[in-house]
Amino acid sequence: MEKSQIKLKNSLLLLLTATIWGVAFVAQSVSMDYVGSFTFNAVRNLIGAVVLLPVIWFLNRNKSEKPMPAHLKRESRRTLITGGVACGVLLCLASNFQQMGIKYTTVGKAGFITACYIVIVPVIGLFLKKSCGPFIWAAVVLALIGLYLLCIQDGLSIGKGDLLVLICSLLFSLHILVIDHFSPLTDGVKMSCIQFLVCGILSGIPALLFENPNLSGILDAWVPILYAGVMSCGVAYTLQIVGQKGMNPTVASLILSLESCISVIAGWLILGQRMSSRELIGCIIMFCAIILAQLPQKKAPGYEPQSEG
Repeated sequence: MEKSQIKLKNSLLLLLTATIWGVAFVAQSVSMDYVGSFTFNAVRNLIGAVVLLPVIWFLNRNKSEKPMPAHLKRESRRTLITGGVACGVLLCLASNFQQMGIKYTTVGKAGFITACYIVIVPVIGLFLKKSCGPFIWAAVVLALIGLYLLCIQDGLSIGKGDLLVLICSLLFSLHILVIDHFSPLTDGVKMSCIQFLVCGILSGIPALLFENPNLSGILDAWVPILYAGVMSCGVAYTLQIVGQKGMNPTVASLILSLESCISVIAGWLILGQRMSSRELIGCIIMFCAIILAQLPQKKAPGYEPQSEG
């Protein structure tokens, strides 16, 4: 297959990934009619961990591992577990804030506010002595304007749901930075499987304490739960790994960030949720900020913005 055909195929795989993630906001919203936030995230992440097990087997079946001294094996295993647990804790916090926020806002607004991590990541990088180019600063200003139009109501108040999703975006930014640290050191799919398992277990604790989950409620929400667990966690993550292979990371991130636009379309088509003119203008400005944050810049020791599914 020619290089151009491979790039086209990979771009389509990433677009499919963004579509799955964008529609997942609808699944998250619908599930709230049947189960609590913690219950939903506990079940979906445990399903995601199980779905990745055959993926790990498939990817590793023809992989020949080089002999490694015992102490290096232990260190490698420790790094994998540490990375998986750290990512799982942050994913648990971020996804539960997001799930609680979606209860009080529209899926379109939640999608765009969540996408703020693309701008927040390089800004946090400043505190880690990573420089930002002028495009990033321009993107930050645009994102703030977009957020103001999208979230701030009369009297300079912000909706409860929007605030919860904004906290989620900040937590997802930290999640990306932790992945940025651990992913070069260990197997990404195995680490993701561990993070889903950790997130599912941690979400299950408050679910049992505060929500009294029951099988009938989970079965009533089986469609959104299965979609979020199998498609959003398992399938989309695998497609992202395959699709990003050989792709320019900036182009890949830009395609994946389309999930924010798809969430608006999905919320409108499936749930009939509409936005005001002011909110739509805010979405457009925020999308411009997302694109600006992805544009190639002069080489500098900074973070490559990534997408979060």
